[in-house]
Amino acid sequence: MTALKTASRMPEGMEIEVRNRHFDFASKLASNWLDNDAFKTALFNSMSISFPIGEKSFIDSVKAFDTKITDSKLQAEMKCFYGQESVHRREHQNYNEMLCAQRGYSLEKLELPYAKRVEMGKKRASKKMILACTAGAEHLTAILAEKVLQGWALDNADPQIKELWLWHATEELEHKSVAYDVYTQVGGSFKMRKTMMRLTTFYFLFDAFCNTLRMLSHDKQLWKWSTFKSGCQFLFGKEGVLRTLWPEYKTYFKEDFHPWDNDNRDLLDDWQQLLETHQDLAPN
Repeated sequence: MTALKTASRMPEGMEIEVRNRHFDFASKLASNWLDNDAFKTALFNSMSISFPIGEKSFIDSVKAFDTKITDSKLQAEMKCFYGQESVHRREHQNYNEMLCAQRGYSLEKLELPYAKRVEMGKKRASKKMILACTAGAEHLTAILAEKVLQGWALDNADPQIKELWLWHATEELEHKSVAYDVYTQVGGSFKMRKTMMRLTTFYFLFDAFCNTLRMLSHDKQLWKWSTFKSGCQFLFGKEGVLRTLWPEYKTYFKEDFHPWDNDNRDLLDDWQQLLETHQDLAPN
């Protein structure tokens, strides 16, 4: 297989910065840290559970094509992608361990669906199919990141935990095109990209929702009317997850799609400056 001559399509002048952040907010995770709401808190905690295993898979899927990429700009972006995702993996692993220690969850049981999913992919899917899944997952995280940075969902979150999510969101926007550009360069097809995005979306939502229910059941919040009402509103309401993310989500199914068609560098610039100046986020 030879690489196509398509260069990286990340905008000129942009840089991906690997920020070695460290967070410690163990006691805060014992509470409903997001809007004092059991459902919202459990959903975001559930997403965090998926990240260490998921991000290792993302790194591995891109690294599998290291030798096929000849464009020096994309090569540099790939290295920064590995660096950012490695720090995300470390910090969310710490988050997850603190969460389970505070609330009495079994981290092994919560991680198991994601571990099984990755192993199933290794056995049944080609390397290019797995890379297509990564490109799709990176679009999901990028559109979620954009909305979070615009003030959606986390306005009433605990400030220390919110910092981690804002840092993660900023870096997801920075590297949102890397896996996609690698997929394009190694000849990934539009048909495969669409198919793998549908599978990725289904399994991500299914596993995240199942773990949300497991957490709520453990916390004795699952069968409360307030939990049901909040969940329906947060998922299906006017400002809910589905209506908020759908317009950008569906752009992925255009044949000429590229992550930077949605040029949100102005938003990214604002948060990059905050990350550089915020004392609580300064590197150790």
